[in-house]
Amino acid sequence: MSRNSDHYNKGMEVLNEMVGEQGLKAIESFHKFYPDFADFLVSFGFGEIYSREILDYKQRETITLTALISQGAFEQMGFHINAALNVGMSPKEIIELVIHCAAYVGFPKACSAMVQVMTVFEQRGIQVEG
Repeated sequence: MSRNSDHYNKGMEVLNEMVGEQGLKAIESFHKFYPDFADFLVSFGFGEIYSREILDYKQRETITLTALISQGAFEQMGFHINAALNVGMSPKEIIELVIHCAAYVGFPKACSAMVQVMTVFEQRGIQVEG
């Protein structure tokens, strides 16, 4: 793949800033399997989309989590819940996002999303009082 090295480098910078070592490991697993996919993901997803001006990372993660819940793409949620926490979303903001989505996408998707939230919070030792 002929990637734009500026976009790739910026994408790696953004990825590292948002999720650190975890993000780099995720990209490395894609890179080992099919390098072009990893390059595209970094260059486009993080180098061109996440690095745009106007919206900050917290706003982008709010949008991303909402989109993932709406699609039922729960396998991607752990990565983005961690990123959301790393860029300043509070645990309660994430929980409220899931609750809010229940009204629009239904409780089955909200319940599946909440399981992902609970898993990440447990891994990170986050306690939330209701």
